[in-house]
Amino acid sequence: MATPAPLSDNIHWHDGEINRADRERLHGHRGATIWFTGLSGSGKSTLARALEERLFERGCQVYVLDGDNVRHGLNRDLGFSPEDRTENIRRVAEVARLFTDFGALVLTAFISPYREDRDAARRLMGDGDFIEVFVDAPLEVCEERDPKGLYRKARAGQIPEFTGISAPYEAPDTPELCVATGDRSVDACVDEILEFLSDRGYIGGTAASDRSD
Repeated sequence: MATPAPLSDNIHWHDGEINRADRERLHGHRGATIWFTGLSGSGKSTLARALEERLFERGCQVYVLDGDNVRHGLNRDLGFSPEDRTENIRRVAEVARLFTDFGALVLTAFISPYREDRDAARRLMGDGDFIEVFVDAPLEVCEERDPKGLYRKARAGQIPEFTGISAPYEAPDTPELCVATGDRSVDACVDEILEFLSDRGYIGGTAASDRSD
């Protein structure tokens, strides 16, 4: 997925007087895109929302870009063909890059089934700005959960091009983090991600320092 050139030659990128380092200093943490990828029902949105809450409690600037939410607005003109999926991810990656430049921790929760699209999103970012988190749950577990009833509809032929059933999912080869959600609690998975962020200097503190239980 190559980023298309602007249609006009008469537009130019403008840098402001306040740079990313200034914003990160004010926020007290690094900016980054944490890119959750995995099958429908694997726990991407659940983890992203739980992580958002824990980071917010620490005083972090954090925001979730959720797949369904983005398709209600920014990407409402896109379907689920391979081409539309690629454009969906391209637009999301551009938005995530702006959030990251703002110095925020942006959490994206998208199936993003194609490696090429995720790799293109990574190439938009600076070194260390893109953290790919593979939310790993077996297909049978995702089907058992089926929170939106989508697998049932896909098996009945009511949803064409459904990832994992009638459309492919390409798991990451070398993600920064692989979180197995099949038989672990949400808190345990979030702790693992927080520990990763803390160990690598994205945030301060320890993984469990924000837990009240």
